[in-house]
Amino acid sequence: MIMPMKMLEENLNKKVALLLKDNRSLQGVLSGFDEYMNMVLDNVEESSESLNRKLGTVIIRGSNVVRIVPV
Repeated sequence: MIMPMKMLEENLNKKVALLLKDNRSLQGVLSGFDEYMNMVLDNVEESSESLNRKLGTVIIRGSNVVRIVPV
């Protein structure tokens, strides 16, 4: 099993997919994170059942993330 912080370190500046607590899915390039697993993603695209949209750069609070998957 891989530890979350190690996975973030290994995927810095690479594309990741996040599932958030509100069931939204985000894909973007992980450009930074902190010890609380708050993340900065660039070139983000959001997808849900009803929409797909480009968001640009976003900051995600770590406590809102359910799953992180390298793309």
